[in-house]
Amino acid sequence: MANQTVRADGVTRNSLEARTLPRSTRKSRLYLKRFLRNRTAVAGVGVFVLIALFGMIGGHLVHWTYSDVDFLAIGTGPSRQHWFGTTGSGNDVYAQLAHGIQRSLTIGVLVSLCTTAVSAFVGSIAAYLGGRIERIVLEIIHFLLVVPSFLILALVSNSVNGNWRMLIVVLIVFGWMYYARVVWTMAMSLREREYVAAARYMGLGAAAVVRRHIVPNIGSMLTIHFTLGVVTTIQAETGLSFLGFGVKTPDVSLGALIGDGSSLLYSAPWQFWFPAVTLTLLTVSMAFIADGLRDALDPNSRAGGHA
Repeated sequence: MANQTVRADGVTRNSLEARTLPRSTRKSRLYLKRFLRNRTAVAGVGVFVLIALFGMIGGHLVHWTYSDVDFLAIGTGPSRQHWFGTTGSGNDVYAQLAHGIQRSLTIGVLVSLCTTAVSAFVGSIAAYLGGRIERIVLEIIHFLLVVPSFLILALVSNSVNGNWRMLIVVLIVFGWMYYARVVWTMAMSLREREYVAAARYMGLGAAAVVRRHIVPNIGSMLTIHFTLGVVTTIQAETGLSFLGFGVKTPDVSLGALIGDGSSLLYSAPWQFWFPAVTLTLLTVSMAFIADGLRDALDPNSRAGGHA
């Protein structure tokens, strides 16, 4: 109360400002306040920003590109010319690492964004419509969940010769079902609410009701899913590339770099450890951010209880 001005009628300046602020702004400030209480989440944001900046501008700090070959420095360790050393083909590991971060983050963000949108729409519309459409959608989801998706991912990725755009499409096709099932479960309780029934009686179409009244009420869960989805996708892409089914030469990703460096762990350890440490920091930072978002958006969490 020390920094608050109390009027004659007992109303403080802060309370007046809170009344004049839009509701969305007040909620954003509340979520930010809760998020900032989680120190590991804040540290995760810092680490993620540094890695993202390295991926965006790191390649411009050296005169080598990820595909350039230095025939005078093949398989050499870190030096003034090549800060992170070179590969057995003479490629600069620093430039390849910056490009690999770009490629892995692009794949992770796009796949997670699309799978979140698809799962939110399919799960919500199935729960809202109910009846025969709901049963058909659930049967399709359950069928796709038991399909060996990793095997199909490996076969399709290998047939398109490691094209990262096709890899994104394949990861989206086989990545939305589980979360659509979760969204359907949550939307089941929302479809019986009064405001949803009111919107239906007012003549709104199913897509409009889902977009305006159901999806916004599961927005916190979708936000957390998007953040964790980036981590899961990067790990999946890394696994595929490590096994030789993901991004392939001349393009590079973190998984491709780790796969190439794993066979040289003792003779040329810089080719393995630089991308491996970067991948670990990236996934751990995203996990911390997701944990902070969960605390900030969940009113029943420990952080939410003190806000």
